[in-house]
Amino acid sequence: MGATREKTGTGCEGGGARLARRDDPALTLNRVDPERVDWAALDRFPDRNVYQTREWISFTAKTQRAEPVLATIDEEGETVGFFTGLIVRRFGIRILGSPFRGWTTGYLGFNLRPGISRRGAVEALLPFAFRRLRCMHVELRDRHLELDDVEGIGFASSPKTIFEVDLRRSEDELFARMTSACRRCIRKAEKVGVTIEEAGDLEFATEYYAQLQDVFAKQSLVPTYDVTRVEELIRHLQPTGRLLLLRARSSQGQCIATGIFPAMNGTMYFWGGASFREHQILRPNELLMWSAMKYWKSRGIDWCDLGGGAEYKRKYGPVEVSVPFFRMSRFPALSGARDLAKTGVRLRQAALGRVHTVRKS
Repeated sequence: MGATREKTGTGCEGGGARLARRDDPALTLNRVDPERVDWAALDRFPDRNVYQTREWISFTAKTQRAEPVLATIDEEGETVGFFTGLIVRRFGIRILGSPFRGWTTGYLGFNLRPGISRRGAVEALLPFAFRRLRCMHVELRDRHLELDDVEGIGFASSPKTIFEVDLRRSEDELFARMTSACRRCIRKAEKVGVTIEEAGDLEFATEYYAQLQDVFAKQSLVPTYDVTRVEELIRHLQPTGRLLLLRARSSQGQCIATGIFPAMNGTMYFWGGASFREHQILRPNELLMWSAMKYWKSRGIDWCDLGGGAEYKRKYGPVEVSVPFFRMSRFPALSGARDLAKTGVRLRQAALGRVHTVRKS
C-alpha cells in the first residue's frame, strides 16, 4: 500500500443530539475574538493545515457570508488546543460548519497539543455548538478524526476517501510509481511543447473558470461555484506564499489548462484543475500535476493531498485514506431536511447545465 501518515492526537448513524450533562468535563470550548488571537502561534500546531489559517477563514467567510468561530480548547484552565469553524444561516437555521459541504474547504476541526484526546474535543464541541452558539446543526471534518473517535457520541457519518502521494520519495521514485500511461502523458506534453508557468494575477481566475465550465459542460452540468470564489481565493491566499497557481500553455502560447495548489505545514492540496477539452490530447493536466508536486517538494512539502477519491487520481501512485464527514442535528428532522437540500442543489445544477447546453447549441 505504501507509506501512510501517522495519526496526530487521539460512526454511526445519529438522530438528534444527545447532550449529556457532566459536572466536570475534561475539556471545554471557549469562544475567542479572532482579532485578538496570535495566529502565528496557531499556525505552529503540528496538526495545522492551510484551511485553518486566518486568510482561508476570511476567504470562506466572505464567499459564504459566514461568521467565523474560533475557540480555545481548555483543560483545567489551561489552553491545550483550538477549534475552527464558521456559522451560516440556511432557511433561518444556524449551522456550524467545520467545514460545511460546498465550501471548497477540505478540513477544519481541531488543533491539539500532542496527547490531547480528539474524542474529548468532539464531546466538548457539542454543548458549545448547540447551547452556547445556539446552532441547530453541526458538520465536522477533521483530517485526524476517525470513526473510533466519535463512536457512541451520536454523529452520523459519511465515508469519504482521499488520495495522498508521499513526496518524501525521490523524483525518480515518484515518477516510477505513476502508471505507465500517466508517465507517457507527461512525456508527450513535454514533447509537443506544452510549458508550465507560475501565475499570480486575477486574470488567472477567468482562465481557470472558463476551462472549468468546459469540463462541466461535458456532463451537461455547470460548476458548483462562480468565478468570484476563485478571485477571492487568489486575493486572500496569494500574498501569503501558500498558493501556487499554474498555467499550461500550448506551443502556440495559448493557455489550455490551469491548476490551483495551496500548501502549508508539510502538505500540498489539489484545490482545482481544469482544461479545454479540445486540447486535452496534448496531455497538459498530467504535466501540471507533476510540476506542482515538484514545486512544493522542493520547498519542503512532504505530502500531496489529491482530495476526493476520483478514480483518475490513481494514476499518480497515491495511497487511499479515509477521512469521514460527520454531522449531527439538534433535532432528527433537520438531518432529513439537510439531505433534501443536498438533492435539490444537484437537481438545480443539472437543470442549469441543460439550459446552458441548449443556449450554446
